[in-house]
Amino acid sequence: MPNQDKRFDAIDRQLLSALQQDGRATVGELAEQVSLSASPCWRRIKNLEDAGVIEGYHARLSRQKLGYGVTGFVHLQMENHTPQAAESFERAVVALAQVLSCHNLSGRYDYQLEVVGVDLAAFAEFARTQIRALPGVREISTSFSLKEVKRALALPVQ
Repeated sequence: MPNQDKRFDAIDRQLLSALQQDGRATVGELAEQVSLSASPCWRRIKNLEDAGVIEGYHARLSRQKLGYGVTGFVHLQMENHTPQAAESFERAVVALAQVLSCHNLSGRYDYQLEVVGVDLAAFAEFARTQIRALPGVREISTSFSLKEVKRALALPVQ
């Protein structure tokens, strides 16, 4: 791990890797993978949770099977860059369920949103009614994903 914290040893990294591969693995299964008994394994996992290294456990859902056929990357340029404007924008964008991620950027655009839509018409309607209505937005530019080549959910921990 970059800037590896001395508190995380090889066993901690093995546990983190195993949990990223299967968040439903039992403590017994994890303990076996890292050659520990269940109690010390559970304590290590609990310590990693308490330290905030493990932020939660999630199910990975299929966008396609849930009907989301379009993924767009929306680049936004803001009217102004005051802390109040950023706070207002960020609070509003967090409330939009179709926005999967929002990043504050350096460079030409101020923010990038990853947005899903059922189809192009639904995406366009969402962009017109929701994204354009976000506080402080001056310019919008959207690129659509033609093919997802990689979507990594696991962070490198080795």
